[in-house]
Amino acid sequence: MITQMMVQPSFWVDSGIKLSKVRDIYLFKFTEELQSRLEELSEKKKARLLTREEDAELAGILELDRIFTLLNAKIISQS
Repeated sequence: MITQMMVQPSFWVDSGIKLSKVRDIYLFKFTEELQSRLEELSEKKKARLLTREEDAELAGILELDRIFTLLNAKIISQS
């Protein structure tokens, strides 16, 4: 089994998360800076240029994205 290293999603709680109002409900979103970083790391991954540290960072951001998708879906379904 291969163990993947990951920056914990909670790392971005203070600086990478915002609440955005969408049709009278608030949803979790990435800040512009974190969204740009996700796009930058994704492009580097496609080009196979990620360092191990960047790969761990990307894994953490993607996990946070999955968490937001689930939370936002639950918020939407209950509104």
